[in-house]
Amino acid sequence: MDPVQSVQLAGSVVEHDLSMWALFLRADIIVKVVMVALLAASFWCWAIIFDKLMRLRSLWQRAEQFEESFWSGGSLEELYDRIGSRPMDPMSAIFVSAMREWRRSAAKGLADREATRVSLPQRIDRVMHVTLGREMDILERNLGVLASVGSTAPFIGLFGTVWGIMNSFQSIAATKNTSLAVVAPGIAEALFATALGLVAAIPAVIAYNKISNDLDRYSKRLENFSGEFGAILSRQLEEKA
Repeated sequence: MDPVQSVQLAGSVVEHDLSMWALFLRADIIVKVVMVALLAASFWCWAIIFDKLMRLRSLWQRAEQFEESFWSGGSLEELYDRIGSRPMDPMSAIFVSAMREWRRSAAKGLADREATRVSLPQRIDRVMHVTLGREMDILERNLGVLASVGSTAPFIGLFGTVWGIMNSFQSIAATKNTSLAVVAPGIAEALFATALGLVAAIPAVIAYNKISNDLDRYSKRLENFSGEFGAILSRQLEEKA
Protein backbone atom coordinates (compact mmCIF):
# COMPACT_ATOMS: atom_id res chain seq x y z
CA MET A 1 0.00 0.00 0.00
CA ASP A 2 1.20 3.51 -0.81
CA PRO A 3 2.53 5.31 2.31
CA VAL A 4 0.36 8.33 1.49
CA GLN A 5 -2.71 6.12 1.34
CA SER A 6 -1.72 4.53 4.67
CA VAL A 7 -1.47 7.93 6.33
CA GLN A 8 -4.82 8.95 4.86
CA LEU A 9 -6.43 5.71 6.06
CA ALA A 10 -5.03 6.16 9.56
CA GLY A 11 -6.23 9.75 9.64
CA SER A 12 -9.67 8.60 8.54
CA VAL A 13 -9.80 6.03 11.34
CA VAL A 14 -8.78 8.62 13.93
CA GLU A 15 -11.17 11.18 12.50
CA HIS A 16 -14.12 8.81 12.70
CA ASP A 17 -13.24 7.28 16.06
CA LEU A 18 -16.59 7.04 17.89
CA SER A 19 -15.28 5.93 21.29
CA MET A 20 -16.53 7.83 24.34
CA TRP A 21 -13.19 9.48 25.01
CA ALA A 22 -12.82 10.54 21.37
CA LEU A 23 -16.36 11.95 21.34
CA PHE A 24 -15.57 13.95 24.47
CA LEU A 25 -12.30 15.31 23.09
CA ARG A 26 -13.88 16.42 19.81
CA ALA A 27 -16.91 18.02 21.48
CA ASP A 28 -17.42 21.77 21.72
CA ILE A 29 -16.34 23.47 24.96
CA ILE A 30 -19.99 24.02 25.99
CA VAL A 31 -20.81 20.37 25.39
CA LYS A 32 -17.70 19.37 27.34
CA VAL A 33 -18.85 21.48 30.30
CA VAL A 34 -22.27 19.80 30.14
CA MET A 35 -20.69 16.34 30.04
CA VAL A 36 -18.37 17.05 32.96
CA ALA A 37 -21.26 18.50 34.99
CA LEU A 38 -23.39 15.42 34.32
CA LEU A 39 -20.57 13.07 35.23
CA ALA A 40 -19.94 14.97 38.47
CA ALA A 41 -23.65 14.88 39.29
CA SER A 42 -23.74 11.15 38.60
CA PHE A 43 -20.80 10.44 40.93
CA TRP A 44 -22.36 12.67 43.60
CA CYS A 45 -25.66 10.81 43.32
CA TRP A 46 -23.99 7.42 43.61
CA ALA A 47 -22.13 8.58 46.72
CA ILE A 48 -25.44 9.68 48.28
CA ILE A 49 -27.14 6.44 47.23
CA PHE A 50 -24.51 4.20 48.82
CA ASP A 51 -24.41 6.34 51.97
CA LYS A 52 -28.21 6.28 52.40
CA LEU A 53 -28.58 2.56 51.70
CA MET A 54 -25.79 1.60 54.09
CA ARG A 55 -27.12 3.95 56.76
CA LEU A 56 -30.68 2.63 56.44
CA ARG A 57 -29.44 -0.93 56.70
CA SER A 58 -27.52 -0.05 59.86
CA LEU A 59 -30.51 1.79 61.35
CA TRP A 60 -32.82 -1.19 60.83
CA GLN A 61 -30.32 -3.46 62.58
CA ARG A 62 -29.90 -1.06 65.49
CA ALA A 63 -33.67 -0.66 65.78
CA GLU A 64 -34.01 -4.43 66.04
CA GLN A 65 -31.35 -4.56 68.76
CA PHE A 66 -32.89 -1.68 70.70
CA GLU A 67 -36.42 -3.08 70.55
CA GLU A 68 -35.11 -6.44 71.72
CA SER A 69 -33.60 -4.75 74.77
CA PHE A 70 -36.65 -2.53 75.29
CA TRP A 71 -39.17 -5.37 75.25
CA SER A 72 -36.98 -7.83 77.17
CA GLY A 73 -38.71 -6.92 80.43
CA GLY A 74 -35.73 -5.19 81.96
CA SER A 75 -35.77 -1.87 83.78
CA LEU A 76 -36.21 1.18 81.60
CA GLU A 77 -34.05 3.15 84.01
CA GLU A 78 -31.18 0.72 83.49
CA LEU A 79 -31.65 0.87 79.73
CA TYR A 80 -31.53 4.66 79.88
CA ASP A 81 -28.38 4.61 82.00
CA ARG A 82 -26.75 2.18 79.58
CA ILE A 83 -27.54 4.27 76.50
CA GLY A 84 -26.49 7.45 78.25
CA SER A 85 -26.47 10.83 76.57
CA ARG A 86 -25.19 9.48 73.23
CA PRO A 87 -27.91 7.49 71.49
CA MET A 88 -26.65 5.74 68.37
CA ASP A 89 -29.86 5.75 66.35
CA PRO A 90 -33.13 7.72 66.10
CA MET A 91 -35.16 5.18 68.09
CA SER A 92 -32.71 5.37 70.98
CA ALA A 93 -32.75 9.17 70.70
CA ILE A 94 -36.56 9.19 71.05
CA PHE A 95 -36.35 6.92 74.08
CA VAL A 96 -33.64 9.05 75.70
CA SER A 97 -35.54 12.30 75.15
CA ALA A 98 -38.69 10.86 76.74
CA MET A 99 -36.84 9.37 79.70
CA ARG A 100 -34.96 12.60 80.24
CA GLU A 101 -38.25 14.52 80.48
CA TRP A 102 -39.62 11.85 82.80
CA ARG A 103 -36.59 12.06 85.09
CA ARG A 104 -36.69 15.83 85.24
CA SER A 105 -40.26 15.75 86.50
CA ALA A 106 -39.47 12.96 88.95
CA ALA A 107 -36.40 14.79 90.26
CA LYS A 108 -38.49 17.90 90.98
CA GLY A 109 -41.19 15.85 92.62
CA LEU A 110 -43.72 16.90 90.02
CA ALA A 111 -44.71 13.41 88.93
CA ASP A 112 -46.86 12.97 92.06
CA ARG A 113 -48.95 16.08 91.48
CA GLU A 114 -52.34 15.81 89.86
CA ALA A 115 -51.72 18.59 87.31
CA THR A 116 -48.40 17.08 86.34
CA ARG A 117 -49.93 13.64 85.78
CA VAL A 118 -52.16 15.28 83.19
CA SER A 119 -49.56 17.46 81.46
CA LEU A 120 -46.51 15.19 81.67
CA PRO A 121 -47.69 12.66 79.05
CA GLN A 122 -48.42 15.53 76.69
CA ARG A 123 -44.94 16.97 77.22
CA ILE A 124 -43.34 13.58 76.69
CA ASP A 125 -45.30 13.05 73.47
CA ARG A 126 -44.28 16.51 72.27
CA VAL A 127 -40.61 15.86 73.08
CA MET A 128 -40.67 12.53 71.23
CA HIS A 129 -42.41 14.15 68.25
CA VAL A 130 -39.78 16.91 68.06
CA THR A 131 -36.95 14.38 68.35
CA LEU A 132 -38.48 12.21 65.63
CA GLY A 133 -38.79 15.18 63.29
CA ARG A 134 -35.20 16.24 63.93
CA GLU A 135 -33.84 12.74 63.34
CA MET A 136 -35.83 12.33 60.13
CA ASP A 137 -34.57 15.69 58.86
CA ILE A 138 -31.03 14.41 59.33
CA LEU A 139 -31.81 11.16 57.50
CA GLU A 140 -33.47 13.00 54.61
CA ARG A 141 -30.52 15.37 54.15
CA ASN A 142 -29.15 15.38 50.56
CA LEU A 143 -32.14 13.36 49.39
CA GLY A 144 -33.29 16.40 47.42
CA VAL A 145 -30.09 16.16 45.36
CA LEU A 146 -31.32 12.87 43.91
CA ALA A 147 -34.68 14.41 43.04
CA SER A 148 -33.05 17.47 41.47
CA VAL A 149 -30.60 15.44 39.39
CA GLY A 150 -33.30 13.00 38.34
CA SER A 151 -35.55 15.81 37.09
CA THR A 152 -32.97 18.16 35.54
CA ALA A 153 -30.18 15.91 34.19
CA PRO A 154 -32.11 14.85 31.02
CA PHE A 155 -32.79 18.48 30.16
CA ILE A 156 -29.17 19.46 30.75
CA GLY A 157 -28.09 16.61 28.49
CA LEU A 158 -30.67 17.70 25.91
CA PHE A 159 -29.20 21.20 25.99
CA GLY A 160 -25.76 19.75 25.23
CA THR A 161 -27.28 17.73 22.40
CA VAL A 162 -29.00 20.74 20.85
CA TRP A 163 -25.80 22.77 21.11
CA GLY A 164 -23.76 19.98 19.53
CA ILE A 165 -26.20 19.51 16.67
CA MET A 166 -26.14 23.25 15.97
CA ASN A 167 -22.35 23.07 15.72
CA SER A 168 -22.62 20.02 13.45
CA PHE A 169 -24.96 21.87 11.11
CA GLN A 170 -22.57 24.79 11.01
CA SER A 171 -19.73 22.42 10.09
CA ILE A 172 -21.86 20.84 7.37
CA ALA A 173 -22.65 24.28 5.97
CA ALA A 174 -18.99 25.27 6.04
CA THR A 175 -17.73 22.11 4.33
CA LYS A 176 -20.79 21.74 2.07
CA ASN A 177 -20.56 17.98 2.57
CA THR A 178 -23.59 16.04 3.82
CA SER A 179 -22.15 12.54 3.60
CA LEU A 180 -22.70 10.20 6.54
CA ALA A 181 -18.98 10.12 7.28
CA VAL A 182 -19.10 13.87 7.93
CA VAL A 183 -22.43 14.04 9.74
CA ALA A 184 -22.14 10.94 11.98
CA PRO A 185 -19.30 12.09 14.30
CA GLY A 186 -20.96 15.41 15.09
CA ILE A 187 -24.35 13.82 15.74
CA ALA A 188 -22.72 11.16 17.93
CA GLU A 189 -20.98 13.84 20.00
CA ALA A 190 -24.28 15.65 20.49
CA LEU A 191 -26.23 12.53 21.46
CA PHE A 192 -23.50 11.52 23.91
CA ALA A 193 -24.56 14.42 26.13
CA THR A 194 -28.15 13.15 26.23
CA ALA A 195 -26.88 9.66 27.06
CA LEU A 196 -24.90 11.03 30.00
CA GLY A 197 -27.98 12.93 31.18
CA LEU A 198 -29.99 9.70 31.21
CA VAL A 199 -27.15 7.82 32.92
CA ALA A 200 -27.22 10.41 35.71
CA ALA A 201 -31.02 10.72 35.94
CA ILE A 202 -32.28 7.12 35.82
CA PRO A 203 -30.35 5.79 38.88
CA ALA A 204 -31.14 9.00 40.77
CA VAL A 205 -34.90 8.63 40.22
CA ILE A 206 -34.95 4.92 41.06
CA ALA A 207 -32.84 5.43 44.19
CA TYR A 208 -34.91 8.44 45.30
CA ASN A 209 -38.13 6.44 45.13
CA LYS A 210 -36.65 3.45 46.98
CA ILE A 211 -34.94 5.50 49.69
CA SER A 212 -38.05 7.64 50.18
CA ASN A 213 -40.19 4.53 50.65
CA ASP A 214 -37.66 3.04 53.08
CA LEU A 215 -37.54 6.28 55.07
CA ASP A 216 -41.35 6.39 55.21
CA ARG A 217 -41.41 2.84 56.59
CA TYR A 218 -38.72 3.70 59.13
CA SER A 219 -40.57 6.87 60.15
CA LYS A 220 -43.77 4.88 60.75
CA ARG A 221 -41.79 2.43 62.86
CA LEU A 222 -40.49 5.32 64.98
CA GLU A 223 -44.01 6.73 65.31
CA ASN A 224 -45.33 3.37 66.45
CA PHE A 225 -42.58 3.09 69.03
CA SER A 226 -43.27 6.63 70.27
CA GLY A 227 -46.96 5.83 70.69
CA GLU A 228 -46.26 2.56 72.53
CA PHE A 229 -43.66 4.14 74.82
CA GLY A 230 -45.94 7.08 75.56
CA ALA A 231 -48.70 4.64 76.52
CA ILE A 232 -46.31 2.78 78.86
CA LEU A 233 -45.34 5.99 80.66
CA SER A 234 -48.98 7.06 80.94
CA ARG A 235 -49.88 3.73 82.56
CA GLN A 236 -47.05 4.15 85.05
CA LEU A 237 -48.38 7.57 86.00
CA GLU A 238 -51.85 6.16 86.49
CA GLU A 239 -50.46 3.38 88.69
CA LYS A 240 -48.72 5.98 90.85
CA ALA A 241 -51.97 7.87 91.19
